Amino acid sequence: NKASSSDDELNKYLAMAHMLLVSDMALVTENNQIQVYTDGKDKFNALLDAIKNAKQHIHIEYYIIRNDDLGHKVVAALAAKAREGVEVRLIYDGLGCAKLPRKFFNELTDAGGQVAGFFERKIPVLNIRVNYKKNYRDHRKIVVIDGTTGFVGGFNIGDEYLGKGPLGYWRDTHLKLNGHAVGMLQVRFFQDWSFTAKEVLDFETKYFPKEQDLTGGAAVQIVSCGPDTQWEPIKKGFIALINSATETIYIQSPYFVLEESVMEALKIAALTGVDVRVMIPCKPDHPFVYWTSYANVGELLDVGARAYTYDNGFIHSKTVVVDGLASSVGTANWDVRSFRLNFETNAFIYDREIAEVLKTAFENDINKSTEITKQLYRERSTMVKIKESISRLFSAAL
Repeated sequence: NKASSSDDELNKYLAMAHMLLVSDMALVTENNQIQVYTDGKDKFNALLDAIKNAKQHIHIEYYIIRNDDLGHKVVAALAAKAREGVEVRLIYDGLGCAKLPRKFFNELTDAGGQVAGFFERKIPVLNIRVNYKKNYRDHRKIVVIDGTTGFVGGFNIGDEYLGKGPLGYWRDTHLKLNGHAVGMLQVRFFQDWSFTAKEVLDFETKYFPKEQDLTGGAAVQIVSCGPDTQWEPIKKGFIALINSATETIYIQSPYFVLEESVMEALKIAALTGVDVRVMIPCKPDHPFVYWTSYANVGELLDVGARAYTYDNGFIHSKTVVVDGLASSVGTANWDVRSFRLNFETNAFIYDREIAEVLKTAFENDINKSTEITKQLYRERSTMVKIKESISRLFSAAL
């Protein structure tokens, strides 16, 4: 995708970009080519194709990898490349992958690949895994191939993300990146690999190849957050996007459990006339979180925002697009857990064309959604009100 935003249009995001640089060392990278995926089949076809074409190394980090057809297919593809001599390093989360059998990665490790679990301890005598610090999870979904191609977004690895699970069609958003932002994803992986595998990788040219001859692409910042960061940079990035808006704010998130600062920013935007729209799932995968999300969007209706429940399956997309100019896509949900407890990574994108792709996807999703009107929300049943009240009591712990 070629950038179509003028410098003048993007100048209003300079202060925000500076804030993300100071709070997370998130460099602004330019000339990035971006492909947006909203369907699991397309995303995993692209990922498997990129793995197949890897020449030097594959770095892959996922919260969830399932013991199913897609999980085995990805591991088999990685093992095949390892047998060819390609360096393969994989990070999985100890809780997200807690149900994996111990032998799941054997094909990869036997082929020479390296595998590390995030926040995991093993008891060899009992041959079981024990997770500690269960509240702190590696929720990232990052891939870097040959230092030139990167992936980041909401899809985990499993058949359910192809629409084969109990929640039906899986609507998510994932990015494929080519350009200078890939180097920042690589840095993120290096840091996580050092923590999980206790191996410090050298910043060699093979991992950070010379800048590619790309022109006319999008400006991108790769921003991470977690309990190891002081400033909650992704949350602050979201607030900065909200505060910059003069026309539209479109948000998609499976979980919408807001703390006061984010809620107030959205309310102020709506009250000043910005078209604020939020889309959440129509069905819960975590009931407490769902009913808290429903109560939060209900609160926004009072200030003129609009809200929708996605009816065509389950929406897991974590996106925000503002004024058709700036956007963010990544692993962070709009909730306290993502802002403070999980380790997350988002791409903040300053480009009209990508923003329009995301805005159009949101508008298409409206056609597959039910609008939560003020009347509909007011007429919710007593049981729904009780569920909301109970869920909000525990919202800080969700």
